[in-house]
Amino acid sequence: MGFPGVLAGWGLLDYKTEKWALLAKKGYQERDLDPQISVITKLKGVSVTQIKELGNRLWDVADFVKPPQGENTFFLVTNFLVTPEQVQDKCPEHPSIPLANCWADEDCPEGETGTHSHGIKTGQCVEFNGTHRTCEIQGWCPVESGTVPVKPLLVQAENFTLFVKNTVTFNKFNFSKSNALDTWDATYFKRCRYDSHYSPYCPVFRIGDLVAAAGGVFEDLALLGGAVGVRVHWDCDLDAGASDCRPHYSFQLQERSYNFRTASHWWKASGVEARSLLKLYGIRFDILVTGQAGKFGLIPTTITLGTGAAWLGVITFLCDLLLLYVDEEAHFYWSTKYEEAKAPKVTTTPEQTKPASAPPACGCPGVLEGTQSGNQTPTAEWPCLGSGPPSPACS
Repeated sequence: MGFPGVLAGWGLLDYKTEKWALLAKKGYQERDLDPQISVITKLKGVSVTQIKELGNRLWDVADFVKPPQGENTFFLVTNFLVTPEQVQDKCPEHPSIPLANCWADEDCPEGETGTHSHGIKTGQCVEFNGTHRTCEIQGWCPVESGTVPVKPLLVQAENFTLFVKNTVTFNKFNFSKSNALDTWDATYFKRCRYDSHYSPYCPVFRIGDLVAAAGGVFEDLALLGGAVGVRVHWDCDLDAGASDCRPHYSFQLQERSYNFRTASHWWKASGVEARSLLKLYGIRFDILVTGQAGKFGLIPTTITLGTGAAWLGVITFLCDLLLLYVDEEAHFYWSTKYEEAKAPKVTTTPEQTKPASAPPACGCPGVLEGTQSGNQTPTAEWPCLGSGPPSPACS
């Protein structure tokens, strides 16, 4: 036969499928897939820079973390370009700006500005340096240099530490949990560092290790910036209690370049407004928290069992179709599954075999039944169809 074990095989498969859905996938649990999330971040570390524009300068958390109030997204400064003491004045445009280079005043239409320009053209073509002449502009002077940094200035940021405090609340089960471990050791969070094998639940991360886990190289991201995603996922089995509800961390490199500009303003003694312009390069951290919790419930258990039973009926029906109409020896399965119904045999009795007395062909008035004396009884007249008066035989 072509399919001798199909029905049994499919039945076993359906049993295993139902068991997998019920136990492995925890089909007996109610689920809460939308927890309330709270994230607080703190960055620790200091760095020193030595550049001509600023001299020796110490950078701490207030300088290299933007915004200072850490949430689920923050920026760590690792490199910068500074343009100090800018004032509102007239000065030559930078040669790297499109349509900034000129030979004569006619090349600089007065009032013209561009998307990348630093100000409004005054209509004058002036000398920028010994090799370039550019259009004069009205704006913040001197203009920003287009120099690209060749090495990160805050390279010590690789050893900074990031503390991520996360709390999830599953309102459906009235359950809340934090990733900060309960400990009596006040120095624990100062000493512990996250490690996927030896310390997977420590919420303190070394920046260099975090970038490496995301698939990046810290020196490259520190030079021109980038973006790193930190994912915290909670998968809680509340039937096992709070001990089986712990965070799992994963990291992903999202961007390889990131920068923006900011400025600090002040007033000079002469009453002129001035500013220092900073073009900041660094790493943006995006912290994404997801989670789900499950707990035993009668309704999902009933639904899972009912679905498995329904699938078993469907599979049985499909197997019957295969064996009855597709298998080359379908006739054998037909004869095994179905029995031909035959009409029942009829038994007769002597009374049923005695022929019934037929009525006389025609009746004559006055004829008596019976032949013995005393048993004769008169019979009613039985007229003959189409006859006239009684025949002489009846007289």
